[in-house]
Amino acid sequence: MVAEVLGVEGSVPPPDAQSRATGATRRVALGISYLGCAYKGWQSQPGGGTVQDALESALSRFAVTPVKVVCAGRTDAGVHGMNQVVHLDTHLDRTPFSWVRGTNAFLPRDIAVQWAAPVSNGFHARNGAIGRRYTYVLLEAAVRPALEHGRAGWVFRPLDADAMREAAQHLIGVHDFSSFRSSMCQSPTPVKTLREIGIRRCGPPEAPTAYWRFDFEGQAFLHHMIRNIMGCLLAVGTGAQRPEWVREVRDALDRKVAAPTFSPDGLYFLGPRYDPAWGLPEQVPGFDWLPT
Repeated sequence: MVAEVLGVEGSVPPPDAQSRATGATRRVALGISYLGCAYKGWQSQPGGGTVQDALESALSRFAVTPVKVVCAGRTDAGVHGMNQVVHLDTHLDRTPFSWVRGTNAFLPRDIAVQWAAPVSNGFHARNGAIGRRYTYVLLEAAVRPALEHGRAGWVFRPLDADAMREAAQHLIGVHDFSSFRSSMCQSPTPVKTLREIGIRRCGPPEAPTAYWRFDFEGQAFLHHMIRNIMGCLLAVGTGAQRPEWVREVRDALDRKVAAPTFSPDGLYFLGPRYDPAWGLPEQVPGFDWLPT
């Protein structure tokens, strides 16, 4: 289990002395945040240019040996990560504080290790996740944004919150999400459990511009699933479609009947959820700039 996070002693003892003495392989979990604008997504590619490539390069330089990681969930090009969780296996005996500061010394400024924790070999960043959370940040304004470019989506038409919330209810629960699935999706099944969609407008109701926050939580997601859902919710929010249309799209099981895939700019992977017994952080600082 977890011994310490960022060097703070926890309630579970650290790896035993015999493990240190024999140089046995130990598993370490890391929490990673990144701005996805400059990257081709999370997953490593032959030509490089991904968040995983940058992280593994930094870890390998810190460890002075090749390091590979397993992540909780892959993100697309342009999508950001708040608390992406990875695990790695290593013979190194380093404190969590050293893993954080040492790796960050070799990372670009738009990627940072937020925390580190030793875990038992039974922990698996991807298979052990019992849930995953995403947030989409959207700016409603007459003119396209500049400072928020790449960090928030944008619509220029006013949005109807009640209509979007009604439409979202048709997606809660266990459904076949084929209509919201990318043709490149590698998931063995389109059936997923969507537990929650939260929609709220941030800021004064009379303001001519506003931020919107769309929160999604589910067990797992298909490739482009959230961006495709966003496209449909915004079609309803702008009055182009009725709330019931989302149910019709869902039941059609056909990607062609849904709205176009929405921009990745405002999509943030908040991170996975694990059994609390692991003691891993579920949140890191973020969205403090977003009005309430």
